[in-house]
Amino acid sequence: QVQLVESGGGLVQPGGSLRLSCAASGFTFSRYFMRWYRQAPGKERELVAHITTAGGSTNYADSVKGRFTISRDNAKNTVYLQMNSLKPEDTAVYYCNALKGFDNYWGRGTQVTVSF
Repeated sequence: QVQLVESGGGLVQPGGSLRLSCAASGFTFSRYFMRWYRQAPGKERELVAHITTAGGSTNYADSVKGRFTISRDNAKNTVYLQMNSLKPEDTAVYYCNALKGFDNYWGRGTQVTVSF
């Protein structure tokens, strides 16, 4: 069965850092684009970061450019999101997504709260 399991979320102060991980299983991870989305209460889900199958190209939402870095380790079937200089507006549930053609898989999400 397909599984995407996020981890690494938590409560941090503004300016702090977190690294999210997403462990994948049940599909050929290296053939999928991987993405991180986030969703805050009352808002629609937002694409945060994207990485191609071999990690050769990345894209970011303007709101996180220069602060977040997406990476992947195909040997470990894991995608990461390094988040630095966190702001209160980064508070959301962060979701891992796998994409290949019309196939879309989603994790359950991990909560990130940026607050004093």
